[in-house]
Amino acid sequence: MSDPFPPSEPIETVGIVGAGIVGLAHAWSAARRGHQVTVFERSPIASGASVRNFGMVWPIGQPSGEALAIALRSRACWLELSAQSGMWVNPCGSIHLAHREDEWAVLEEFAQIAPDLGYSCELLTPAEVLSRSPGANPDGLLGGLFSPMELCVNPRGVIRTMPGWLADRFGVTFHFGTAITQIEPGLARSANGRSWSFDRLIVCGGADFETLFPELFHGSGLRRCKLQMLKAAPQPDGWTLGPHLASGLTLRHYANFEVAGSLATMKQRIAGETPELDQYGIHVMASQNELGEIILGDSHEYDDAIDPFDKSLIDDLILRELRHVIQLPDWSITERWHGIYAKHAAAPVFGAEPMPGVSVRTGTGGSGMTMSFGLAERSWETTRS
Repeated sequence: MSDPFPPSEPIETVGIVGAGIVGLAHAWSAARRGHQVTVFERSPIASGASVRNFGMVWPIGQPSGEALAIALRSRACWLELSAQSGMWVNPCGSIHLAHREDEWAVLEEFAQIAPDLGYSCELLTPAEVLSRSPGANPDGLLGGLFSPMELCVNPRGVIRTMPGWLADRFGVTFHFGTAITQIEPGLARSANGRSWSFDRLIVCGGADFETLFPELFHGSGLRRCKLQMLKAAPQPDGWTLGPHLASGLTLRHYANFEVAGSLATMKQRIAGETPELDQYGIHVMASQNELGEIILGDSHEYDDAIDPFDKSLIDDLILRELRHVIQLPDWSITERWHGIYAKHAAAPVFGAEPMPGVSVRTGTGGSGMTMSFGLAERSWETTRS
């Protein structure tokens, strides 16, 4: 398949700091326009937030307007990437499950106004939910909201294989195990004293850009968020989850559902019945990768509440709530982990130009897989010469 972007004039040299999904997205966006791209990653392979998530490309969770448009553009990029590279991408869609009356009320209200806001979705009866996903718990199921917009990717696979594809397809150069410790206009220096010259530098290192621009970071409005997640074993006999599944708890987490006036009643009920879920920011979801493994989560702890030690209580609460809404043939947990990402207090992403020819792109929150490709495309279009 031919690339839709002819080389830009003039060709620029572009340096990118960080080989997580934001950095790789910006590398692809620049390279497909014909620019000479070099990516620096301090670790042997990126191992931050980009490999510690569900692998959900999640347009349904983005607010209507610009954010949703960016998410849908990212979706198109993911499908293009899969077609060109062979990387696994599953257009599975998603179902928000309702097991309580107030959850169903939110879904009904949202479904009525969603088309006018740009969302594609439909209400399902319990029987229709179960026909699409054997993973939905039928006990007390009132129905669901299906969206065809969502994709599933394998974050670990993408982060591991996309650099090689970018190198082979576009000649992108990667320097792994190389920590950039100083940036000036047109110049990047590493911890071992080497330096490289570029026309443009893009810093995509999550909250770690604090080490390069401490004053910018502390005035950025970014917060750190820690999540805990789990992985269940590959399911037996080729069992498939089908669409991503999200519980009613998720309705209070994503901003798109704020348009539903009935959401306040649901939030009030959850706060009264299970305040521990609000304390740890728990809402539960499940996705399945190409290996048959089920990714489960998650929680949200912010800023001073973050410590390096995971709480078994949080894992127990996640599993407790998941068992209310989904069913798996095999609940054996094979991995547990946490991730920390940067999230802006108000904006969906943080961008800054701290000096001429230098950009910072970070703060995608928990939506890096959903937003990065679209943000990179928009960023290049709005900042190129």
